[in-house]
Amino acid sequence: MDKRVNPAPGFQRNPDKVITIEPYRGIVTVRASDAVVAKSTRARLLSEPPYPSVFYIPFDDIDFSQLARTEHSTHCPYKGDASYWSVLPAGEGGKDAMWAYEQPFDEMTEIRDHGAFYTSKVTVEAKAD
Repeated sequence: MDKRVNPAPGFQRNPDKVITIEPYRGIVTVRASDAVVAKSTRARLLSEPPYPSVFYIPFDDIDFSQLARTEHSTHCPYKGDASYWSVLPAGEGGKDAMWAYEQPFDEMTEIRDHGAFYTSKVTVEAKAD
């Protein structure tokens, strides 16, 4: 019996779509100006060709005191509804710089309580072990 309670409609329509999520072996640091906004040895790397791979960092490793939730949201038929935060040390350029799927579809629960950052708005450094 299928135990999914919130399956992704995108995968139902396009079962050949492949999205992989793997632990990143190393440290990921997110900076805005001189401030470290996030630093983690527990990041996950999400790959969804043809898009660039994205690091998802656990909420516990993100300094939310430097972020402000915004009203912006987007929908992905594979991942769910994304919420957004602005990165305050980045000023106006940091608007909606971080997103997270707080209630992702069943297939993407590995990124629940993880945030991802736009590399065009903040600096994301990855140093492999």
